[in-house]
Amino acid sequence: MAEREDLFLRAKHRTFSGLSEDAEREWTGPFCFILAADPQLGLMKAWRDGDCEGGGDEWAEEMELTKRAVEAVNRLRPRPRFMLLCGDLVHAMPDTPFREGQERDLKAALKGTDPSIPLVFVSGNHDLGNTPTPRTLEQYCSAWGNDYFSFWEPRPKHVLVFQHIPLYLKSPDEDDNYFNLQREVRQSLLERFKKAGVKAVFSGHYHRNAGGCHDGLDMVVSSAIGCQLGEDTHGVRVVAVTAGAVVHRYHSLEQLSAGGVDRDLRKLLDA
Repeated sequence: MAEREDLFLRAKHRTFSGLSEDAEREWTGPFCFILAADPQLGLMKAWRDGDCEGGGDEWAEEMELTKRAVEAVNRLRPRPRFMLLCGDLVHAMPDTPFREGQERDLKAALKGTDPSIPLVFVSGNHDLGNTPTPRTLEQYCSAWGNDYFSFWEPRPKHVLVFQHIPLYLKSPDEDDNYFNLQREVRQSLLERFKKAGVKAVFSGHYHRNAGGCHDGLDMVVSSAIGCQLGEDTHGVRVVAVTAGAVVHRYHSLEQLSAGGVDRDLRKLLDA
């Protein structure tokens, strides 16, 4: 337990203590954060072997990619306000072989994150199981913190939502599939989010970049640190937040390591 307290934010009253209302009560100017998704330790070999249901016995590749992401983020200036991992932290489902080892090694890879950059975790279907139970929920919370939470300003400039599975990949009217939420759930959430003034919804799960903007709500589907299922490369998304806008760009790990944040985002942050 002591190790986890050193590594990760402790959630209290479903608000992260490192990003509390007291600390972030007033707008103080532009900032950026890192949106990462799907390190999913174990998937790369399982995908190559065609055994995604029971595979996942090796994860050295994902470990190295996660360490590279951490190193690149640590070098960024201005320093990101936080880094959020948007689900599917590991590939092994709850109570299956390799789960304990994958979680242990992901924590080891993330331990190098600069202490000034809080880590925030969102649960994915591989973290809770495709059909979560009280037991899998308890296991997740014990390992990573609260299963849902909010932060931070009483009167925010923008309202953002983070979830693992996208509302949709391209259009709110698209058919149901494995990579989006069922249409009935999707439409209900879209109505509620729009009513609440949500500016953007950020997600992972698809292992490719996708999304769209409809009726003023931006659905941002970000590709993975780990296994890629399309033409994108391993990377993270840098999100710049100003008083008037939320602007984001996906950066490959190579790009982020070599050149840092895109020039247009740096201009926003320097304004």
